[in-house]
Amino acid sequence: MSYGVAPALQSAVYQALIADATLGGLVGSAIYDAVPPGLVPSLYVTLGAEEVRDRSDGSGGGAEHSLTVSVITDAAGFHAAKQAAAAISDALTHADLPLARGRLVSLAFHRARARREGTGGIRRIDLTFRARVDDTAPAP
Repeated sequence: MSYGVAPALQSAVYQALIADATLGGLVGSAIYDAVPPGLVPSLYVTLGAEEVRDRSDGSGGGAEHSLTVSVITDAAGFHAAKQAAAAISDALTHADLPLARGRLVSLAFHRARARREGTGGIRRIDLTFRARVDDTAPAP
């Protein structure tokens, strides 16, 4: 197994999201790798949890990344959050993202979960994508 492609995949996903005009029109620059301290916008996007499984074969190292991108809002209702989630899905599903290390074989939407958090004032949509990568890093 190789986890070596993980930083390159995260960077590519983040770059794809901040470059997407539709998503930018909905959330502006409120797309975070790590949510900043202090006040945050009413609607924002953050990169979230990731699980990785070995998908190496005889030709080299590889992995399947199950990665989460979250939309969070304090707005009443889910409409704005769902618009942002749809834009994220459109930007990432089957995207051909260039990686600084390795190669993205596929990127597909897997599932989404929309829910209220706490006392219901916060709404959150977690989108999960599956990325299959090959690690083509040179041997040390």
